[in-house]
This record gives sequence, C-alpha cells and structure tokens, in this order.
Amino acid sequence: MAPVICNLCNRRFIILYQLLYFTFMQDNIDFLPFITGSFAKPASENPTVMMIEAAYRYHSINARYLNCEVEPMHLADAIKGAKAMGWIGFNCSIPHKIAVVPYLDELGGSARLIGAVNTVVRRGDLWIGENTDGKGFLKALEIIEDPKDKCITIFGAGGAARAIAVELALAGAHTIIIVNRDKSKGEELADLINSNTKTNALFNCWEGRYKIKLSTNILINATSVGLFPNVDQKLDIEFDLIGKEMIIADVIPNPPDTHFIRTAREKGCSVLNGLSMLVNQGRIAIKYWMDMDVEPSVMHSALANVLKIH
Repeated sequence: MAPVICNLCNRRFIILYQLLYFTFMQDNIDFLPFITGSFAKPASENPTVMMIEAAYRYHSINARYLNCEVEPMHLADAIKGAKAMGWIGFNCSIPHKIAVVPYLDELGGSARLIGAVNTVVRRGDLWIGENTDGKGFLKALEIIEDPKDKCITIFGAGGAARAIAVELALAGAHTIIIVNRDKSKGEELADLINSNTKTNALFNCWEGRYKIKLSTNILINATSVGLFPNVDQKLDIEFDLIGKEMIIADVIPNPPDTHFIRTAREKGCSVLNGLSMLVNQGRIAIKYWMDMDVEPSVMHSALANVLKIH
C-alpha cells in the first residue's frame, strides 16, 4: 500500500503546485496587450512599427503596434474599429492627417492651429488629436541649426508641411516660403502662419521647375517625392541653385538617403534625413499613449537595422 499512498501524495503535490503556479502566473502576466498602430495609404514602406515595438520591448511595455493600410473611403470605419477593440491610440500618415480631424472629439493646442493630426490618443471615451510632426522635426533640426531669424523654404502644403511650418514659425523663423502646386492649399498655409505668428509667410506656386531663392537658409522637402518604392523620384527644382551653405532636410524616412539628400550631401550641405524626425515623433507619441519617456537610441538602432544603414 505504501507505493500507492506515495504516488497519491505525489499527484496531489503536483496538482497543488500547478494550481499555485497558474494562480501566480495569472496574477503576473497579462495576455491582453495595449494596442497602438498606424493608419496610412500606402503603409508597407512605413518602418515606424519597428522602432515603436523596439521601444516597447526594451522598456518591457505590454503593448503592440499594428501597421494598417487604410483606404481614404474606409478611414471612418477604421477609427470606429480601433475604438471598438479598445486601442489606446494610433498614428495617422499620408493621406489621413487632415481627413481624420472630423472624426475626432477634440484637438490638442498645436493640432488645432496646424489643422492636421498625426497622433490620436484615447482619453476615456474620447479620441484626442495631437500633432508630433512639427515637434519631431524641430527637435531634430535644432541639433544642426536654430531656425530663429532664418529664411526657410518648404516644398509641400500637406499635413507634414503644415506642422513643420507652424512649429518653425513659433520657433521664430523670419520668413517661410511655401512652394506648392495646389494654389489654394499653399495660400491657406501662408495665411495661417501670417495670421497666428510673427513670421512672414509667402506662397510660391510650383509651376514647372522651381528656382530656389538664394536667400534660403533651410530647404525642406515635406512632400512624398522619393518615398519608397519610388526611390528615384526627383523634386522638380533647379538643383544648381542649392548652395553649400544651405541646410537641406527631407521628411522621408524610407529611404533615408533620398535623391534630394544625396544631391545636397554631394554639394557639401549639412543634411537632415527623416530618421531623426521619425524617432522624435515616436518618442512623443509613446509619451502621449503610455505617459513615459523611452530611450531614443533603441528606436534609432531599430530603424538603422531594418533600413540597412551603416
């Protein structure tokens, strides 16, 4: 009888151990992560997911970031779906940065002035629109140059261009020249800056090959020209007018070395690619969602690795 009693005791011990183990595990592991993500079209070339999830892993944040391709006609449904599934926030990229605004409950201060949103945060039952585009760009630019009292030319008048122009104006830029093919959008952005800041904003209609003003200190591409997979696309500008004393910036992160950036580097210009801007945008977005600061070097390394930058 002794072996039988011994085996029974062993089984009881194992069962008790398993109960205690799974009780402990259930108290310490949450299998429902926070969900964040991005809505864009196209979406496959956006490397944001790599840097955000790298930050989540590094800081042991129980969260995921889903990169979603959303057609403009389905944006409202995507937002409803995110809310229904309990997402805590999401990013908006091309072409949704302005189109998303009517579907939100409130806008943060900078987003309200810019009129565009790239980061949405859930606050209770409300979706709050914020904008980190301009802040991320400005933080990256300030490592190279203070925009105060500078003449700046920006190609584009969409969501990214609006955010960058407003933040540069608030930072004290002397003159901002908006270059865009759509006259109404370009004039609207110039009027926005003139009406709300001390910066002098001008609109130049982009007809044919644009001739860069020689007074320009900082030249920024805020269009999608050169974005993957169209990596060989060139801005329709007079490249011979780029002076080596100019600072050249491109908001495109993939590829980080666009034709615009490569040409400027060959001319001896100081350049700023889209990676630093993207990292800073991501850090600010995570701060909105998680209320914590994350390590930027981890995010930058993740981007460099996936984009094969050495």
